[in-house]
Amino acid sequence: MPDDSRGPFPVFLGLHLFDSHQAHPRLGQPWLDPTGDRQGLARQEPDWLWQQVLRRGYAVATLDAETLAPDHQDGLRSGVHALFQPNSDSPPGPHAWGTLAAWAWGLSRALDVFQGDSQLDANRVVAIGHSRMGKAALWAGALDERFAMVIANDSGCGGAALSRRRHGETVAHINRTFPHWFCRQFHTYGEAEGLLPVDQHQLLALIAPRPLYIASAQEDDWADPLGEYLSAYHASAIWRAYGLGGLEEPELPPLNLTKGDVVGYHLRGGKHDLTTFDWMAFLDFADRFLLPK
Repeated sequence: MPDDSRGPFPVFLGLHLFDSHQAHPRLGQPWLDPTGDRQGLARQEPDWLWQQVLRRGYAVATLDAETLAPDHQDGLRSGVHALFQPNSDSPPGPHAWGTLAAWAWGLSRALDVFQGDSQLDANRVVAIGHSRMGKAALWAGALDERFAMVIANDSGCGGAALSRRRHGETVAHINRTFPHWFCRQFHTYGEAEGLLPVDQHQLLALIAPRPLYIASAQEDDWADPLGEYLSAYHASAIWRAYGLGGLEEPELPPLNLTKGDVVGYHLRGGKHDLTTFDWMAFLDFADRFLLPK
């Protein structure tokens, strides 16, 4: 957290945001464009991005997902699941929560802790995540309205991307590769996404009217950038119902440019990663809603 008296501080909270075992952990690697330039954002010093976050008045907190639920198939018999399974010898039911839900549950428990810390502002906590942790951040934000903002970076299938597009990673593939992430009922829609009663834009809509930011990477076709954008675009109708602004056009915005209002989006150049470019965009977005005017 910032080393000054401006607290209590708003908090970026996520899973595996940085390596807490390192003396100088990195929040994100600098993004290099095809010419090797750093777009004037990143610096050689490993602490540069930290300095930007702290100077703006934010604290950052991370959780180790493995301490909440191991990222492998074990029948939900370990981690926090074991605390709630009445009979660990019985297989989980079709609607029993999976590993992603356990990780989201952990984010809410961290928020509980912040409510008792006078240096942190529990009313200004951002649930943020990259990739599978972005999926968990979206689920945490949908379930727990105490999160003031939600940010998901390259969250893909089961995150922000529309399942019915069947582009990039599909429901069938994600359930084969990570059968423990979702409830067993979700497996019935592999190769049958058209039968899904819901899609991911409705997950995003559950976060309204709080600010939401979705980020994609141009070369991350597996996460389906267009599907992530269209999900945020269609969810924007709910923010408009609240009298708030979202994404207005169905076409992907230009590269490296933030679009939207209370629902924000950018398509970054590069691959599947959480980069300095992403963090600077997230900070600008958070400044609009979480810092004093």
